Amino acid sequence: MKITVVPCLRDNYAYLVHADGSRDAFVVDPSEAAPVEAALEREGLTLRAIVNTHHHYDHVGGNEDLVAKRQGIPVIAFEGDRGRVPAQTRGVSDGESFELLGLEIRALHVPGHTTGAIAYVTSGAVFTGDTLFVAGCGRLFEGTPADMNTSLNEKLAALPGDTQIYCGHEYTANNLRFAASLEPDNAAIRDALVAANEKGARGEPTVPSTIARELATNPFMRVTTPALRKAFGGGDAASVLAGVRRAKDDWKA
Repeated sequence: MKITVVPCLRDNYAYLVHADGSRDAFVVDPSEAAPVEAALEREGLTLRAIVNTHHHYDHVGGNEDLVAKRQGIPVIAFEGDRGRVPAQTRGVSDGESFELLGLEIRALHVPGHTTGAIAYVTSGAVFTGDTLFVAGCGRLFEGTPADMNTSLNEKLAALPGDTQIYCGHEYTANNLRFAASLEPDNAAIRDALVAANEKGARGEPTVPSTIARELATNPFMRVTTPALRKAFGGGDAASVLAGVRRAKDDWKA
């Protein structure tokens, strides 16, 4: 499987995905059509499907333009998001497995950022949209801290440690600076921040991360560690996550 990172808008990522030996591709979260079209031409790929992680415009804004040139291609998103995802033709549910262009994909319902967020797991990779960022998570626009904790620390954390994470935005350096403010003695966070800054200076994406790396560096996946429990009231994981999320919402780099 090959994954091509497609920068969109100011800091979004879409992804072109195709099986080895195939030139048929699907796109994950096309926020706008033009960069996707350019990447398809550059890579010599034919777009056969669209996959959306959630309904926000900066993840679905290119759907209709892409479909207009390719009548009949499937647009896949959460079953409960019908009417919120433009041009959606198929709904998937939690735990559902399906085949797409020669790849076996498993859908995980991961609410928190939105109620209909879906992560897609395939061939050692997971597309997490705005649920799980590198060193961060999305704001809780529709879900609860308990929802996000289950999504991050039960569903996504249960994936193999070497699973590669492809998220929706380039927020990594900022997220790691926040993480370092919470755990200044965490060497994994310091090393990750150095690497992110170096990639940023070269204009390179910081994706993918891995599940193992996030468990070592992402404060939203470290809510049971003594340092964060002490800093945020010592309650259960969901209440600690709520405290970390409030702190991040108010934090200035």
